[in-house]
Amino acid sequence: MPVTDATHRRPARRLAALAACALLAAGCAKAGTAGTPAETGGGGGGTGPVKVGLVYSRTGPLAAYGKQYLEGFKAGLAYATKGTGAVDGHPVEITEQDDAGDPAKAVSAAKDLIGKNVRILAGSTASGVALQVGPIAAQNKVLFISGPAAADKVTGLNKYTFRSGRQSYQDTRAAASFIGDAKGKKVTVLAQDNAFGQANVAAVKEVLGGGGASVDAVLAPPSATDLTPFATQAKAAKPDLLYVAWAGDTASALWTSLNQQDVFSATKVVTGLDVAASYPLFGPAAEKIDFLNHYFAGAAGGTEAELAMTDAVTKAGSKPDLFTPDGFTAAQMVVHALEANKGSDADTDALVKALEGWSFDGVKGRLTVRAEDHALLQPMFQVKLTGTGADAKPTAEKVLSADQVAPPVAKSAG
Repeated sequence: MPVTDATHRRPARRLAALAACALLAAGCAKAGTAGTPAETGGGGGGTGPVKVGLVYSRTGPLAAYGKQYLEGFKAGLAYATKGTGAVDGHPVEITEQDDAGDPAKAVSAAKDLIGKNVRILAGSTASGVALQVGPIAAQNKVLFISGPAAADKVTGLNKYTFRSGRQSYQDTRAAASFIGDAKGKKVTVLAQDNAFGQANVAAVKEVLGGGGASVDAVLAPPSATDLTPFATQAKAAKPDLLYVAWAGDTASALWTSLNQQDVFSATKVVTGLDVAASYPLFGPAAEKIDFLNHYFAGAAGGTEAELAMTDAVTKAGSKPDLFTPDGFTAAQMVVHALEANKGSDADTDALVKALEGWSFDGVKGRLTVRAEDHALLQPMFQVKLTGTGADAKPTAEKVLSADQVAPPVAKSAG
């Protein structure tokens, strides 16, 4: 991950929502009245398809994360529907939209899908995207299940927004488990200056700062490619702990810069373990880093869902990775919400009710959708990376229970 977002990653922009609402209202009027299935069946006794829109990063800096999410969603849909791809006779019809990690593109795609009578949205590889799509979902009363986007503000954003991945606070609680008593310690956060990075800074200040540590941050523009100045600043801060929250295609340049500046011998470095392709990037420094982790292939020790996901993704010619479970979990949530409503997507409030408080067996083990704010309670991992280059392999040193890393209940925006 370095502490990976998928969160990430671009600064969220404010929207002029009133005009959008007017356009959406017109689009929905053409497709069918609110809460009433139009040409699709989400309804009652029919067998028409239920439409699900996936708005995610098919291209852009988080495309690798988006690919994992999509593969996981397809595997999860097959698993949750027992291979039928349908719920109570209603085929689940998927429409994919590429947001390229751009909140404006994501909002446009979401509005287009809603105007076509899509009542369930999922995806959001980037935090900036999730924070903009969530309000659109609430304005139009559609179910939105955010994916890898990790910003804490997604939790409790509104009644209609859920998440299928972890959030920054859970990353931070996992990081805090490495240092014990934070009182009197100095912690520096090295991150990108975007929604993901800012969320991590806030979480570190809340968790470690709340425990008595002094916390500062070194933030790099998301567009920066020369990261040496930021690595130098982080070292100059002389922290007891350097917490690296990074994601995307500049990760290689970041770790190269940190190695060149000999940061690993100057301080304790904690970061999130990113996708498998990133393992060789750490080089000889890998064994000097303490990794927190959301997921790596095999991390869960072979749960039924993990085995099913691995089998499906492998047969499709790929491999499970960091965010594959986020897609798998999203599909489980979609299917459960529909099953509770006999395959119908007509009553969004009923879909929401079905998910609130739901506990289920997911890829990582037992997961719970907290009713109060829709946080997804889940275990996290302490990981060591051994070997270098193509031989670098992760091992789960410790499983942190869902309770150990649970975020505080967020105050919902409604």
